[in-house]
Amino acid sequence: MFAVTGAGGFLGWHTRVAVHAGGGRSSAIALGERFDLERTTNAMSGAQRAIHLAGVNRGNEAEVSDGNVRLAEQFAEALLAAEEPPPVVVFANSTQSLGPTLSAYGEAKKRSAGIIERACARRGIRFGDVVLPNLFGEHGRPFYNSVFATFATLIAEGREPAVDVDRPLALLHAQDAADVLTGAVSADLVAERVRERTVSELLADLTRIAEVYRNGEIPELASTFDRDLFNSYRSYTLPTGLSFTMKAHADERGSFAELVRAHGGESQTSVSTTHPGITRGQHFHRRKVERFIVISGTATIAMRRLFTDQILEFEVSGDAPHAVDMPTMWAHRITNTGTDDLLTAFWTNELFDPAHPDTIAEDV
Repeated sequence: MFAVTGAGGFLGWHTRVAVHAGGGRSSAIALGERFDLERTTNAMSGAQRAIHLAGVNRGNEAEVSDGNVRLAEQFAEALLAAEEPPPVVVFANSTQSLGPTLSAYGEAKKRSAGIIERACARRGIRFGDVVLPNLFGEHGRPFYNSVFATFATLIAEGREPAVDVDRPLALLHAQDAADVLTGAVSADLVAERVRERTVSELLADLTRIAEVYRNGEIPELASTFDRDLFNSYRSYTLPTGLSFTMKAHADERGSFAELVRAHGGESQTSVSTTHPGITRGQHFHRRKVERFIVISGTATIAMRRLFTDQILEFEVSGDAPHAVDMPTMWAHRITNTGTDDLLTAFWTNELFDPAHPDTIAEDV
């Protein structure tokens, strides 16, 4: 069991996905106005790892400073009171806590790390101070979580973002951060997975991705960073941006339609038949890009965002082929709703690796 503060936030959701994908369970710990010492210690006691993500990053300097320190003090109080404290505690710190001159947020994160570390020392708990750069990923809040979320939202809405201050950004995908926080990979790997972009370069990357994807084409996904940018951007196009009409070219011989136009990187195409009433899928992917195209028959494609009741459905038919893309971290399935066998083509951006399938069972 992983005990997580800030579980309802952007990084909290990504962390819960990583725990779930690894076969673990997570419980949310309430801090702030909802803090109750007994309830919090009960939720924390017996956990294999406690992860402190909750924070305050908006408000005036006093609100940001006092708010973060208060959350850390509540978390530390629960650690000290827990009957069976977790053997490992991890704090999601920020690069803003480094350096000789700190903002109110950076100073508060630095103080919070000290508060939690001292509590861990008193209980003999191993403490991990994970210093994270700018995070980006699926389902962030625009004008709140990151400039990435703001740019992606505006571009998906057909608007033109502006660069107010062009500065360097150290960018890390939220799933990479979650892997470190959960202990799936070493914190030393953060530096290897960070990519440097200026604000204007990030905007150019997102604009290029959107221009290619707008017509259903797949942009170049030659690097894991390109893939993560693309998957993250797609989440801001929901719910309308996943389905594309296939343009068919017909003559006296029949018809021809292009299934996938990809601009680079490896890929794999498969085809399946599905008997009437049968469902395929019932899984999700953390990083894989996947497209379904029904060639013959009729079907319903359904998908659900993890940890929610939000379900999208697409009625598809081989008579009017549509490409439907599966968003990352959404469980999905395809069901044959017709009376004949269903013929479906599946495209993914990577060759299938049995050792690392990135396919986690999950019912829609």
